[in-house]
Amino acid sequence: MLTIGDRRITLDDYQRVLLDNEELRIHPQALERIQKSHVFLETFHKDKIIYGINTGLGPMAQYRIDEADRLKLHYNAIRSHASGCGEPVDPVYVRSAMITLLNNFSHGFSGIHPEVPVLICGLINLQITPVVPEHGGVGASGDLVQLAHIALALIGEGEVFYQGKIVPTAEAFAQHNLKPISIHLREGLSLINGTCFMTGTGIFNLMHARNLIYWAVTAASMINEIVRSFDDYFSAELNQVKKHHGQNRIAELERMILHDSKLIRKREDHFFNGKQGKEYVIADKVQEYYSIRCVPQILGPILDTLEAAEKVLLDEANSSSDNPVIDAKNSNIFHGGNFHGDYVSFEMDKLKIAITKLSMLLERQINYLMNDKLNNKLPPFVNLGKLGVNFGMQGAQFTATSTVAENQTLSFPNYVHSISNNNDNQDIVSMGTNSAQFARKVIDNTYQVLSIELITLIQAIDYLSYEPRLSGYNREKYRVLRNIVPRFTEDTIKYVEIKRIKDYLCSLFIKIN
Repeated sequence: MLTIGDRRITLDDYQRVLLDNEELRIHPQALERIQKSHVFLETFHKDKIIYGINTGLGPMAQYRIDEADRLKLHYNAIRSHASGCGEPVDPVYVRSAMITLLNNFSHGFSGIHPEVPVLICGLINLQITPVVPEHGGVGASGDLVQLAHIALALIGEGEVFYQGKIVPTAEAFAQHNLKPISIHLREGLSLINGTCFMTGTGIFNLMHARNLIYWAVTAASMINEIVRSFDDYFSAELNQVKKHHGQNRIAELERMILHDSKLIRKREDHFFNGKQGKEYVIADKVQEYYSIRCVPQILGPILDTLEAAEKVLLDEANSSSDNPVIDAKNSNIFHGGNFHGDYVSFEMDKLKIAITKLSMLLERQINYLMNDKLNNKLPPFVNLGKLGVNFGMQGAQFTATSTVAENQTLSFPNYVHSISNNNDNQDIVSMGTNSAQFARKVIDNTYQVLSIELITLIQAIDYLSYEPRLSGYNREKYRVLRNIVPRFTEDTIKYVEIKRIKDYLCSLFIKIN
């Protein structure tokens, strides 16, 4: 069982809950902090004007709220802001947001009643997940709309995913004798404030992105074997003269994968031995295309970007993004803008640009494999059937190219796309929720492109009869992929095979350390 509230939460903690279904518990000291904050607020707020306690919200903060309407204010905030549209977000992203929300509350800076985190924890463990539409929220007062849909479930309303279906929240609660939370002082505002939805989405994006870059290195190492490239492209000697961690780490991974390959060649055996002929046109390729020999230089900055984004996202996940901040320790309340999502928005834009570039590398490698005039060793479209009658991977290349083009369009930075709203109270916004959602789409698209490349690679390996000469690592990966998509000479329905590979890749979360 994973404990929340006793230390800094990590990406691996999210993985344990979201993928391994490990249960959560709240550390007793965290519950004590939450209770102290709530008790302090109960006493401190009397005879004072405090935002969201006895004032309206947003641009209506200038309106004093009567005692009789204070609880109603928070129910109204939840119901009115549960206004999202579009398709439901995949429940795993919502659960990631709920973990983030729970961790935010564990610091004890929100003044909420302890029943709120207790119910959130219970819903995560029971996999009762609020239905949250994909559209809504500008990421300035945080994820107001998306978090309102989560809050709606916590007050027993709206709908949830439960046991593979969408059901009324009340129905799922009844099956487990769960009681909705009550509004005590400011629970409604605390639940819809903050960056927890964009952060939770960003955290799961990062987990997928780490997995993608791992498989991109695998695909690159396979194509290096197929072309029988030279080992100096990823050698320590070449790459260490550039002082970037990412580049050197990618080169190291290529060396680790290919160390026992019987296909990779040494340049000195072919060009430095003094036995070269005097022909004007050199038959053997002196240097490969950039998509093959520049893998460390292309994937390196992408890896560095992911690692930088991980630090920022985890800093956000371990923060309190509420407003105002209820500081029981210093007996004060501080108003400000910790709900603003610029940190997350900026990192998600960087992430989607990085993954788009990764997808562009994959697409160029696919093009190299498909074009017999470039590779000079494979049939057109890696067609193992009868040329002219069969098509091989031709149709799949269209999908890869169009999907990468969509990634390029989606990569316009959302961070600088602020639109003033909320009666100009929110006059500059982060659009962080959208940034995280666009990054999610780019990542999903890239899994599709990667799946197409991997099918193409294993077909190429079969055509060349290279399996016995592959590195041990790549031979193992080849066999796993071949079990999912058998060798084909006659044309088969490609979307089914692409989905099989994609589902397999998405089920793994392999981290480059």
